[in-house]
Amino acid sequence: MNMIAKKGIVCSALACLAVLAFGAQSATEIQIRLKALPHVSNVQIVGRSQTRNVTFDLSFSQPVDHQKPDARHFIQHVFILHTGFDKPVMLGTEGYAARGPEGGELQYMLPNPNLITVEHRYFGRSIPAPCTWEDLTVKNAAADMHEIVMALKTLYTSKWVATGVSKGGQTALFYKCFYPNDVDATVAYVAPINIGQEDPRLTQFLETVGDETTRKRIKDYQIALLKREDEVLNILNADPSKFSMGVHKAYEYGVLELPFAFWQYGSNPEGVPSPDAPASELAAEYKKVGPMYYYSDAGIRQFQAFQYQAFTEIGYYNYDITDFKPYLKANPNPTNMDLCPPGTKEKIVYNPQTLAFVFHYLQYEAQNVAFIYGETDAWSATQMQLLGRTNALKMVVKNAYHNASVTAGTAEQKTLFVKTLSEWLNMKVSLPGGPRK
Repeated sequence: MNMIAKKGIVCSALACLAVLAFGAQSATEIQIRLKALPHVSNVQIVGRSQTRNVTFDLSFSQPVDHQKPDARHFIQHVFILHTGFDKPVMLGTEGYAARGPEGGELQYMLPNPNLITVEHRYFGRSIPAPCTWEDLTVKNAAADMHEIVMALKTLYTSKWVATGVSKGGQTALFYKCFYPNDVDATVAYVAPINIGQEDPRLTQFLETVGDETTRKRIKDYQIALLKREDEVLNILNADPSKFSMGVHKAYEYGVLELPFAFWQYGSNPEGVPSPDAPASELAAEYKKVGPMYYYSDAGIRQFQAFQYQAFTEIGYYNYDITDFKPYLKANPNPTNMDLCPPGTKEKIVYNPQTLAFVFHYLQYEAQNVAFIYGETDAWSATQMQLLGRTNALKMVVKNAYHNASVTAGTAEQKTLFVKTLSEWLNMKVSLPGGPRK
């Protein structure tokens, strides 16, 4: 369900003391320059890395609707791990909340890059008040990125690479389509390009991925969970107060979600219990995967903005319940629209034009874009299909799932990626061999 979770840099008193102890003057000068940028209302020093590079948290004022720049605004948070105004920039295009600057494996491929990560609108601390969901659009989010990058480019003058993982990879691609000349290259990891509100390719993928024995083992396990629902739920001991939709409905949603979670996160098929296993084993595996959390009140709150985007523009999936229909007691007609923000489900209208534009632009016009996918990742079902009309590069990493990376590719794939990115940036790019000093 959730595409990826990340660890971030946490502000602490010790980190701030370290800044003061190891170069307050230079950090202060950088802070002053950042704060002088248009639309920046505040800049906080929140940490320092082991190499003494300073991390800042920028508060950037954005229009809630970029078509109405003089109307309501909100604060969007931007993290910057500063290494030098003349150093290259890794632009992290988050799809969710941001907890600090992230560069992934790419930060070790470029010479000492700055890491700039932008929290996505309507996530984390970057939520308009009041929260008007109709302004959460792909176009507005891309305009957010554009305003931030244009401001920061007046200080950071070297090459820029936009990169993100999963929904963050989607953000990077959408940004590229609406503002193709803002950055020098885009590297999107495991980023699906869905072309329907409930893209059927995702269901089809689950019916063909892996081998028949594994697929049958998962399905038999799901049926056992549904048949023995009361027995397993009694062991799980879920707190009803945490599930407004009802514990039984949330449990059944979790059962339907299991195959997607299995292939997205590369679970071990040997760990899937047989249908006649003790209920404690059925419950232990179900709890380990943890699908029920996404249907709890806390899970829905955490990802409701994503679900709104999914069902209005960027697409999602539903479940084939053919083999499960006789056993679905609390949830006979499942739809993930149940996870959208309260009061929006009945009002949601899917706009097919957004992803149609994105799909066409990426196929025919977008230059300097690299796509990285995992062979058995469920989200690879809707991977970008290229026609050779651009100079785009696509890597499908064998036996990788939602953790796909360049460094997990074949020797030929890695060589081609390094060569291609070096040409796009006119800069030496090398495979990571550990953090650069």
